Parts: sequence; C-alpha cells; structure tokens
Amino acid sequence: MRIHLTAGPVAGTLAAPPSKSLAHRAVICAALARGVSHISNLEYSRDITATIGAMRQLCARIYEQDGRLRVEGIGGFATITRPVDCGESGSTLRFLWPLFSLTDQKVTFTGQGRLMQRPLSVYEDIARRQGLRTEKGENTVSVFGRVRPGEYRVPGDVSSQFISGLLLALPLLEKDSVIRITPPFESRSYVQLTLAAMAAFGVAARWQDPFTLLVPGGQRYAPADYTVEGDYSQAAFFAVLGAACGGITITGLPERSLQGDAAILPIVQRCGAAFTRSGDTVRFEKPAAPLRGTRIDLADCPDLGPILMVLGALCRGETVIENAGRLRIKESDRIAAMEAELRRFGVQITSTEDTVTVQGTGAAGLHAPAEPLDGHNDHRVVMSLTVLALAGGFAADIDGAEAVEKSWPAFFEQVQQLGAKAVQCDG
Repeated sequence: MRIHLTAGPVAGTLAAPPSKSLAHRAVICAALARGVSHISNLEYSRDITATIGAMRQLCARIYEQDGRLRVEGIGGFATITRPVDCGESGSTLRFLWPLFSLTDQKVTFTGQGRLMQRPLSVYEDIARRQGLRTEKGENTVSVFGRVRPGEYRVPGDVSSQFISGLLLALPLLEKDSVIRITPPFESRSYVQLTLAAMAAFGVAARWQDPFTLLVPGGQRYAPADYTVEGDYSQAAFFAVLGAACGGITITGLPERSLQGDAAILPIVQRCGAAFTRSGDTVRFEKPAAPLRGTRIDLADCPDLGPILMVLGALCRGETVIENAGRLRIKESDRIAAMEAELRRFGVQITSTEDTVTVQGTGAAGLHAPAEPLDGHNDHRVVMSLTVLALAGGFAADIDGAEAVEKSWPAFFEQVQQLGAKAVQCDG
C-alpha cells in the first residue's frame, strides 16, 4: 500500500496507544492463570493478535467483552494440533517457545517476513544443552521436548526477549531455576517490564545480583484485572514531531514508568525541545532556538533507533547514536533502511556496525524526496519517515505503509487528526 502524505501545519492532541510490550506480557500472564482476567486499553495490532491467537491454542478462551479483553485461563495446557502462527512478531515467538515446550510435545511455530531470520540461537543452545530437539525450515521452527528447571546462561546483548520468555515459563516448573545473564546486559528495562507483569498476576522472580535472577518453581499465575499503560515507544514519533514543530499534546504517558523508551523525553530535552508535563500529559511548544545534536546510547531503548535518526536530521550539528547494532536484526536492517531513505531527503548519515552518525542541518537544509520512499516492511521505518516528511513540510509517497498495522493500525488516522493528509493511492 502506498500512502501519499501532504504536509500542512500540524497541531493537536492525541492519546498514546497502549504499550505493545506490556500488552504481550499481560495477555500471556492472564492466559496462564486459572480463572477470568480482564485486560483494558488494548490495541489489536498484528503482533498482539498473534499472541492472543497463540494463547488460545495453548491454554485460554479469549474474546472481547464490553470494550475489554476477557481471558479465561483453563489452568492447564491443551494439545497443540496445528502450527502456532507468530506472524512477524519476534516477541510472540521468543516469549512463547519455553511455554509451549511445557506441553512436552512437538510444537511448530510459523512466521512471516524476516522473523525466522532473526536470532534464535539462545533457545537453540538451551535445547542442545538440555537434550531437546529443534528443527528449522524456511518459515518454521519446531521444538521437541520440555525445558527443565536448573541454571540458564543467557547472553545479555542479543535480545532481552529470551530472558523474558524464560521468566514467563520457569515459575511453572516443579523446582527453582536461575538465569545468569552474561554482560553486557542491554534492554534491562524490558526484563523489568516482564517482572512487573508477572507480579501483577501473582508470580515472582527476584534479582540476586545485577546479572542473576532466581525464579522459584511451583508457582501459579492468578487472574487479575489489568490496564495497559500508554506506549512511550509509539509516542516517540509524535514527541519528535512536537519537538521540531511544537503545538502537539500527547496524553496517556505515565510519569513513573518502567518502559525504557520513556528515555525519549530526556533525549529530546537535551536537543532543546520545549515541553511541559502535567500528570500523564505532555505538551510540546515550538522551541525558541533550533534543535541541536547530541550523543545517544541506544542500549536500553533500541526501538527508538529509527525515530532518533530522524531527530538527528531535524537538529543542527552532529548526532551520534551508539549501541545501535541490534537494529540490523529487526523487521528490517533498520540502520541500512533508514540510511537509504533519509538520504532521499538530503540527510547526511553514515554508520558502522554499531554506531550511526547524523550531520544534522535542521529541516531547512532538507528537501522533499524526488521518488517514493520504501517502508522496508518495517512499521518503525514507515512511521519515522512520516514524521520527517511532516516536520519538513514535504509531500511524500511511502510504499509498504501497511507495515504500521504490525504495531499501530490507527497511526495514519492520528496523522490526519493533527492536520496533515495521508491518502492511500495506487503504487
């Protein structure tokens, strides 16, 4: 799908969508509990729909009721009779591999896009050490056998999703387990989100030291009513637009949040953004001086990578984004994708394997792209390019814009509510 963007003065108020990270965790925990839970403030993106579908197969009846998601956990595991469709959701696959292994039967996961090209080596190594069997196809991976309690050594710089997947499953085993994380430990905040979601449903694990988690066995998830908080990673797109243009208010951003992507606010503040906060509402004013480049560590907030490259382009001076290497193994190679597309606007951007450098000129030094932009089948690339076009006042076409359905189906509706036009057209 091609979207044609027509920029105009953008201003207005929008609500941050629900946190996709927390929604995944809440759906899984609720499904594992025996009894009825309700989850409020949920966005039915493709990723969340994949997790809901998988948990229906494993252990729960799940449906919408009175504007909330009703989750009826059966307190046990069903027989898995068909492949588990993870779509393009790395969270779904990595969170659920250990859980589905507890059925002690062959389970096959299917995926689309680059999902099966993304790293699974952590679980494959665990399977080898425990004598489990795995098989990989072009778009499938199968696991045979049940993970056992014990000690797990997990690298901290591949993906925190492997740690979270173990945390969700190990409490259900009969004995205690220990997860030892090999430094460097990146995305620690996402592990904290998992621990918080587990606690909300009555299951505990605790830190023994900064790199060691003790997971007591013999636990059971308890039903609960849970409200998903607003998503800083998605709000970041409009935070950068607000930082550059002013006139934008974002609601639903909790002042005290464990989300690592809450770092977006101090980052834009370092660049000179003018905003005020009142409770969970953040209002951006037009900055008194041009935004300025800064140095950014992406280790704990990798999902912000693409929009921070746009921020660098809208600043004056150099922006250096460090610890960015994991962006190369997302839905796209996000560094290569953003380099290719930002250069169409005249952005000076270079990279190494782990660092991105943007020589920013501000919007005044950029130009409208002469050809349609490529969304690279990546929701965060599409949304980031949209922000740059709007902030620069440029008309632009973006191919593959349907990728936003992965995380924020209503994204372009929000764009239009701010006064811009986003029209689907033939490619």
